[in-house]
Amino acid sequence: MPLDSKQPERDSFAIGRREFIAIIAAIMSINALGVDIMLPALPQIGESLHVQSANHVQYIITAYLLGMGVSQLFYGPLSDRFGRRIPLFGGLAIYIVASLASAFVSDFTTMIILRILQGVGSASSRVISMSIVRDRFSGRAMAEVMSLTMMVFMILPILAPATGQVILFFGNWHLIFIMMALITAVIGLWVLIRMPETLADSNRRPLTFKSVVGGFGIVMTNRIALCYMLATSFILGALFGYINSAQQIFVDIYGLGEFFPLAFAIVAATLALASFLNSRLVGRFGMRRISQTMLFSFIGFSLLWVVLELVLEGPIPFPILMTLYMIVMFSFSLVMGNFNALAMEPLGAIAGTASSVLGFTQTIIGASLGAVIGQAFDGTTTPVACGYFVLGIISLGFVLIAEGGKLFRVQNQPRRHEQ
Repeated sequence: MPLDSKQPERDSFAIGRREFIAIIAAIMSINALGVDIMLPALPQIGESLHVQSANHVQYIITAYLLGMGVSQLFYGPLSDRFGRRIPLFGGLAIYIVASLASAFVSDFTTMIILRILQGVGSASSRVISMSIVRDRFSGRAMAEVMSLTMMVFMILPILAPATGQVILFFGNWHLIFIMMALITAVIGLWVLIRMPETLADSNRRPLTFKSVVGGFGIVMTNRIALCYMLATSFILGALFGYINSAQQIFVDIYGLGEFFPLAFAIVAATLALASFLNSRLVGRFGMRRISQTMLFSFIGFSLLWVVLELVLEGPIPFPILMTLYMIVMFSFSLVMGNFNALAMEPLGAIAGTASSVLGFTQTIIGASLGAVIGQAFDGTTTPVACGYFVLGIISLGFVLIAEGGKLFRVQNQPRRHEQ
């Protein structure tokens, strides 16, 4: 029997395709909101909480990501048992409370604890948004919807750092956490009013130890799902490495100061553009051809970056840096969206559990590798460039295992569930 879930009846799903994509993007944006909007405030937070090292301030980001990664294991089985809405709203409530509490901390240890808790809350949005998409779509159709969702979602990294910078003009870093809580509350209200339950009663799984372990076993024993999950996990470390190091690279090395959000937005715009193009091309060329081609692009331009750093024996000129960042992140975006879809494709019958296992593995591995890249910051971009190249090679190794050594295959035509 194929691993695919029966879809809810047509008349039980009233919202249109555009609003569906917008809501999923909004839910996913809660994750990015927990990081991107506060990037301009990291030096101010470090000074206010008496953090000794600029590299140590990065732990504010790492703590959030680790909290999000670990807790994803729980949201999947819960959403497969109780549906998508109840666990999502529970997570959003935790996120809002932790955000408000973070606005009033006075020491770094408490901040780290609350950031972990904030990550625990945000994990629900990561797991359940992917589960909802898998409930409604599969194959290339799922990749198309995910690409459009990511395009809308990527608007936040373009706007969030600039929004954080504007907040700092009128107040201090405490207001940023209050803004996180307010935005999340608005998104939660939108979901409550407009997004119906997408998991049919007939597809709910019992919340027992045997059922949960069995679901995890299905994920871990499916070669394609497992290898694409690991491939995504390692290349995701590049994104987290970029986020961890972005403020120090753009401000400390290149002296952009208050123009840092603009540079960050330009790079984020390439991610959004790539997601849009993927939504247009994936139906014609397929997930494998696009993602595997762009993985080679990611590896090749990362290697070029390393070579330029070695030849110039120091930071490369800023225009060249931005060009490389944009090309590498463009490639990254086309890899990530399709790799996630390829990992989820065989696991429709356990979409919630599968999403939680994928999210846990990807976030823990990616955040840990990103932290290593960030902590290796030495006043140059060499650690970032080397990290990207090495992670790209490892990711390619897992893809080769998943595909039995045969790349650029054309997958089967999609099964589509339109509303």
